[in-house]
Amino acid sequence: MSANTTLQGQPASSGMDTDRRTWLLATTAMGAAAAGAVAVPFVNSFAPSERAKAQGASVEVDISGLEPGGMMTVEWRGKPVWILRRTPEMLESLKEMSGLADPDSRKNQQPEYARNTERAIHPEYLVTIGICTHLGCAPVTLPEGTSNPSVPADWNGGFFCPCHGSTFDYAGRVFKNKPAPTNLEVPPHKYLTDTRLLIGEDDSGTA
Repeated sequence: MSANTTLQGQPASSGMDTDRRTWLLATTAMGAAAAGAVAVPFVNSFAPSERAKAQGASVEVDISGLEPGGMMTVEWRGKPVWILRRTPEMLESLKEMSGLADPDSRKNQQPEYARNTERAIHPEYLVTIGICTHLGCAPVTLPEGTSNPSVPADWNGGFFCPCHGSTFDYAGRVFKNKPAPTNLEVPPHKYLTDTRLLIGEDDSGTA
């Protein structure tokens, strides 16, 4: 009879004593742990694709739930991109705005579709990078009627950088005599449908 047959035929109590069973279980556990330790770096090796997406890939955004006056923020290339759905009152205030440093957005940073009063493809929606063009600080939204003493009493609403005092209207246009040298940047973007926006590329091939 073979060794295997003999082993299988023995009573369980005589085939493996308690010490040996304990040693085998411990060895198996250590082996599983080692396998897990190897598996984690392997899975993490897929992480750069997500990192690459954040750094350069386009981002598709559903804006169907954005109410008038509402704003959402998405990340593109590690930057916050604001999508503001402006109300009729906000749009009207842009036409009456004075004291702007670059009202027609003629700086080289601006795409062609941002060279209008609304700085937008569709006037209702402002798409802009929410980073002050002075030193990269994060502006905040200040509505009309705010009690913030850092903006004039006739403030019509817009964006304010609390770090150094730059102010922008609801089109992201900077006011004169402020630290920020240019308007807020408009990233390349286009509309796939009326409610789906692609940030990161446009029909001109810009990306």
